[in-house]
Amino acid sequence: MTKRPRTELQSDLTPISDMCAAFDVTPRTLRFYEAKELLSPVRVGTRRLFTRRDRARLTLILRGKRFGFSLEEIRQTLDLYDRTGSDAAQRQRACEIARERLAIMEAQRAELDVAIAELKTELAASEARFPVTHRAAE
Repeated sequence: MTKRPRTELQSDLTPISDMCAAFDVTPRTLRFYEAKELLSPVRVGTRRLFTRRDRARLTLILRGKRFGFSLEEIRQTLDLYDRTGSDAAQRQRACEIARERLAIMEAQRAELDVAIAELKTELAASEARFPVTHRAAE
């Protein structure tokens, strides 16, 4: 059986199964992002085919989620994209959001460092009062 050559548009489209494999996400995740209007795959019947733009947007969505950005913050940043080539507004807003998120994460880390130090102190005091005799089980 001879394969037909794909047109440029067809070769740019990625089926949902390939998107899931490439980005380690579930179809449900992709449908969720589509429902939230973060992705807009091409529909061919009941099939969803994702464009190069969708793939780029999903990369940014997943990166934003990893950094703790809300979907609304991600949407705001993605919506600033200017197809004419000027991405200054998008980059500026992304930097603002990133600075805010970094400050929050650093504050959380500082709180966590304090909590860890306190827990270590309490644990050491507790073990000094009541020596653990069954450490071999660890």
